[in-house]
Amino acid sequence: MRNVFLLTILFVMMFAVACGEPASNTSNTNASNANTAPAPMTLTETETPQRIRDMMAQRGEQDQAEPELEIVAPAEGSVVESSTVRVVLELDGELKGYQTGMDHNTGMGNHIHVILDNQPYEAYYNLSREFELRNVQDGEHTLRVFASRPWHESYKNEGSFQMVRFTVKGGGADPSQPTTTNSGQQMSTANAAPTTNANASPANANTTANANAAGTAEGKDMPPSQAGTIDDKLPLLTYSRPKGEYKGDEADPIMIDFWLIGGELVGDGGQYRVRYTINNDEPKFIERWQPLWLQGWTPGKHTVRLELVDKDGNVVDNGGYNSTTREITVLN
Repeated sequence: MRNVFLLTILFVMMFAVACGEPASNTSNTNASNANTAPAPMTLTETETPQRIRDMMAQRGEQDQAEPELEIVAPAEGSVVESSTVRVVLELDGELKGYQTGMDHNTGMGNHIHVILDNQPYEAYYNLSREFELRNVQDGEHTLRVFASRPWHESYKNEGSFQMVRFTVKGGGADPSQPTTTNSGQQMSTANAAPTTNANASPANANTTANANAAGTAEGKDMPPSQAGTIDDKLPLLTYSRPKGEYKGDEADPIMIDFWLIGGELVGDGGQYRVRYTINNDEPKFIERWQPLWLQGWTPGKHTVRLELVDKDGNVVDNGGYNSTTREITVLN
């Protein structure tokens, strides 16, 4: 009887161990799933969200304004003998109450998008305060600016967009550090030469080595701009949104917005389209120059590529600016 009792206990122990194995495997599976890529998305176009329409209603005539900008400095074709470049803008036009400035309670307000070369924009909220680009590398640069609403939708009237080309000479910038504004906002990643592949072309170089020791600003973890000389006879696409982090009500839907000069899209009577690609999924097209709102985003990092293409679907190259990719982060 005793032997039968011992055998019974042994059998129960073996059964418990065997039954415990699936639980252990399930735990490992869950840990593995936590490290997988964001869930697949099915993005669909949607109307302007209600929160934006409510803001529009509170703004009176501002959204019918036609703000016009002038870049006072740096001047077109100028040579700046310093790594610090002052940006001076003047605002004019049919403003209908439009003025730049941030509401510190909401962190929002009318502003100007300032873009150095082909890096993500920095928002300039108060034109009466000094705005500088610091640690700008020697060489030719392009500065683009345009007026924006609090939710970063650009004004698309003639005169809102302005652009100048300038050269920094003997500025003495630190090539291992990024370009910033005088308020410390990061305009680009570190300008250090790539170290991962000595034979890689500049346009494809990975410059994660020597990245800003203080951390890379969200939405700006891409190589230094390699865009080249702009041909004024060709259309130019300027990527604006999406950019950075999205959370809460801002995480779905998300707006795609851009600036276009020198050509028109097919829906506006022209011959071009803007092709957008999300996470290397099937490309889709924008045929009218207006904001596009997409819903269905899942949490995680996503890439957004905007390209200006001709009637045959070929990218219209203009100094490398007409095809731009950004990485954004959608939070829970």
